[in-house]
Amino acid sequence: MSRIAIIGAGITGVTTAYALAKRGFRVTVFERHRYSAMETSFANGGQLSACNAEVWNNTATVFKGLRWMLTRDAPLLVNPLPAWHKYSWMAEFLRQIPNYRANTLETVRLAMAAREHLFETARNEGIEFDLEQRGILHIYKDRKSFDVATKVNAVLTEGGLDRRPVTPAEIREIEPALEGAFFGGFFTPSDSTGDIHKFTRGLAMASVRHGVEFHYDTQIAAIRRDPGGTFTLSTLSQNDSHDEIFERIVVCAGVNSRAFASMLGDHVNVYPVKGYSITVGLDDEKSQRAAPWVSLLDESAKIVTSRLGADRFRVAGTAEINGFNRDIRADRIAPLVEWTRRLFPQVDTSRVIPWAGLRPMLPSMLPKVGRGRMPGVFYNTGHGHLGWTLSAATAENVAALIEGMAGTAQGVRLAAA
Repeated sequence: MSRIAIIGAGITGVTTAYALAKRGFRVTVFERHRYSAMETSFANGGQLSACNAEVWNNTATVFKGLRWMLTRDAPLLVNPLPAWHKYSWMAEFLRQIPNYRANTLETVRLAMAAREHLFETARNEGIEFDLEQRGILHIYKDRKSFDVATKVNAVLTEGGLDRRPVTPAEIREIEPALEGAFFGGFFTPSDSTGDIHKFTRGLAMASVRHGVEFHYDTQIAAIRRDPGGTFTLSTLSQNDSHDEIFERIVVCAGVNSRAFASMLGDHVNVYPVKGYSITVGLDDEKSQRAAPWVSLLDESAKIVTSRLGADRFRVAGTAEINGFNRDIRADRIAPLVEWTRRLFPQVDTSRVIPWAGLRPMLPSMLPKVGRGRMPGVFYNTGHGHLGWTLSAATAENVAALIEGMAGTAQGVRLAAA
């Protein structure tokens, strides 16, 4: 089997490496950090959420963004300062509005397929990642927002998702720890939560057992396609530089995928959309009893939650269009803490770990999965806020594509012989 280079050891890079290794390919993963899952896959909201598959390309999102531009703690914040990448991405985003329904249907179907691959992998490899299969509960404060959600639900259920409306009384029954008044909600019993960092690190170790090589602390300085069709990757690692030759390359580089695509003659317009999370330490029995076990999505606040074992509670949300800015802003963390205190007042928030990560988003909100222009180049990137949710399926898709093309090439060579 040919050698394949994967750029990036986040969730998409590691799932792709695993899927290819299981098919017998020789795989090498290059990662600029010391470990896998140190950027967007480090501390996200924790949801494996087909129920959150609605793409953002609709006029309501645009109007909300305009209204929130001058509100520092708004769920969606856009830095208005001019930047070509940002405004070109936003223009493409607007052009995708007519594709809202089709893209949402495609996303929910992909998410449902992905969960089976992920669970099977975790079972086969013995990966522990604080999995909770208790469903995800969307909550709405008023009739207007619930009615809008009902229209979204019709698209999701058309895609095959079991997602049902629930009354305020049923909300209390599903998650007794939740406080506050709500008009209604939607519950998806088949969705789940877990720790993406633990899963990715565990899968990376499993991939090593299947023969994958990981080169950490390694930067890719240049990529060159040689006359014979192979690729030379020039890398920098610990003050050392060397070249390696591969037959194929898969770009899984998150928010840096746009730069690598440019090296390879492709335009993959990934933009970094920043999100924030807090991990609340549940250090006493009272807090552990008061924190929810069922995952929540508060539509008005754009906040999601996950319970990560007995002693951690993850609260995440917001979207910030502000370039490659990784600063953890206090005014963006404060609403997450306040939301936790308001809906779960008995949870002690004295120990809160804040985090910010950059979601790799394409204007269509669909990931780029498949071939590049140049023979031997492939992509599995641009998953946005659903990276973990979709990764197991997109990894299988790109691995199957590479396997099929490799088999075709082998058949052509045999026929020629």
